[in-house]
Amino acid sequence: MSTNNRKRLLFVCLGNICRSPAAEEVMRKMANDRGITDFLQTDSAGVGGWHVGELPDSRMRRHAAERGYILKSKARQLSSDDFGKFDYIVVMDDENYKSVSSLARNNEERGKILKMKDYFVKYKGCDSVPDPYYGSAEDFELSLDLIEDGCSGLIEIIFG
Repeated sequence: MSTNNRKRLLFVCLGNICRSPAAEEVMRKMANDRGITDFLQTDSAGVGGWHVGELPDSRMRRHAAERGYILKSKARQLSSDDFGKFDYIVVMDDENYKSVSSLARNNEERGKILKMKDYFVKYKGCDSVPDPYYGSAEDFELSLDLIEDGCSGLIEIIFG
């Protein structure tokens, strides 16, 4: 596989401080572990701009670090230009899907939007990666479990 076949993934959640930066780093680490980092570019964004420029939520950083993920990306807001920069835009829940879809200018761009839940392997019955922001430590752990599961399924579909 040449680097011309590099896949570009953008993970999107509400504010880009919990789920999407975690997914960005989980996927990056999975690619590194498989020796395919040259073939994958990851980034993350939020549908809202409330946290632009901020590091991920400290609770998510702490829970992620316990699993070996270092979350250090700065929050940014999704823009319609992202459709031209990424092959796939992976959303965490149905509300994110609606928001991202509303920015798509045509069917080709809408076709780039994927739901993380569609790649769950162990958690097939779950319908989203719920936002842990107002939740407990268990909610952050569940989000990470679901993100790891979805990223694992997604990387298998993309790279086999």
